[in-house]
Amino acid sequence: MRAIRSSFPIALAFAALATACATTPTGRSQLMLVDEAAMDRMGASAFDQIKSSGRLANDPAANRYVRCVADALVKVLPANERQQRWEIVVIQDDSPNAFALPGGKVGVHTGLFKVATNQDELAAVIGHEMGHMVSRHAAERVSQRYATEAAMQALNSATGGERQQLLGLLGVGAQAGVLLPFSRQHEVEADVLGQRYMAQAGFNPQGAPAVWENMIRATSGSRPPAWLSTHPDPASRVQSLRASAPGLMPTYQQARAAGRAPNCR
Repeated sequence: MRAIRSSFPIALAFAALATACATTPTGRSQLMLVDEAAMDRMGASAFDQIKSSGRLANDPAANRYVRCVADALVKVLPANERQQRWEIVVIQDDSPNAFALPGGKVGVHTGLFKVATNQDELAAVIGHEMGHMVSRHAAERVSQRYATEAAMQALNSATGGERQQLLGLLGVGAQAGVLLPFSRQHEVEADVLGQRYMAQAGFNPQGAPAVWENMIRATSGSRPPAWLSTHPDPASRVQSLRASAPGLMPTYQQARAAGRAPNCR
C-alpha cells in the first residue's frame, strides 16, 4: 500500500499529459486542458477592458487600413476560424507592437506603422498574431501553467527517488525548463503560419523578413538576450523567414492570379 501511495503524486501531476492532447496546424502535439469557449470569454473580457481604457486610436484611415489587411487574411484561414467574428482595433501606443487574444481579438499599436511600412509588412505581423489564435497558443500556455503547478505540488510532497524523477520530468526548472522554450516555439510556429497565410491572401511573403529587419533597426540595443527571451532572436527570425519566402512565392503568385490582390493603404 505504501508503494501505491508514494507513486500517486507523479500519476496525479502527469496524467493530463497522456489524456489531453491536441494538434496544431503545423502537426505539433500540444497539451490542452482548458475549454476553448472559456478562453474566448476571457479574451473578450480583456479586450473590452482595452477598448474602454481610452487608448483606441481616433484615426478612421488607420483603422480602415488595418481592417483591410486583416479581412484579406481572414478569408484564407481554416473554415472554423473564418466563421468567427474577428475584431481588430488600432491602439494609440508608440511601441511597435501587436497582440492577439482568444476569440479573434487583435490589437495593432500605432507605433507598428513605423516598422511595418507597407501592406505586406503589416500582413506579416497580423498574420503572425492570427497564427497564434488558430494554433490556440494562449490555451496551451494556460494548460502548461496548470500542468506545471500540479507537478510542483507533487514535487513538494514527494521524497527520495520520486523527487529526483519529478525533477527530471520538469527539466532544469519550471520557468526556464518548461515555460520559456514552449513560448519560443509558439513564436516560431506563428511565424510559419503567418507567412503562409499572407502568401495565400495575396501579400508578398518577402514582407515577413523585411518587417523584422525594420524591427531590429528600430529596437537595437533594447531587447533581452535571445537565450532568456520568450521570442526567438530577431536575426535568426529574419534568416528563417527569408529562407522560407522563395518557397511561398508560387502560392503568392497563384493567389494574385486568382484575384486575391489586396490593395490596402
